[in-house]
Amino acid sequence: MREFLVRITTTVPEGTAPQEADRRRAAEAVRARELAAAGHLARLWRPVGELRSIGVWRAADEEELRAKVLGTLPLAPWMTFEITPLEPHPNDPGDGSAAP
Repeated sequence: MREFLVRITTTVPEGTAPQEADRRRAAEAVRARELAAAGHLARLWRPVGELRSIGVWRAADEEELRAKVLGTLPLAPWMTFEITPLEPHPNDPGDGSAAP
């Protein structure tokens, strides 16, 4: 699987009932756990003081990421996604091969 940096901004449409937004947010948390268990969601952050997310997601390619992963999020109709494909860096200390 490839890794992607995904910046997500969610905008709840004006006039949406608070109960509907709450229902979708609760369903979103469940779906995020499912995607993490399946290996698609590796990490997720929220910048301090902001209502957006930044995450590392995994999929075979960007098409799969959009259609079969991000597209299954309950809040997806209210989200915009900025997707950046990632590749390993030779100096990445996380893979254990970087020179000291």
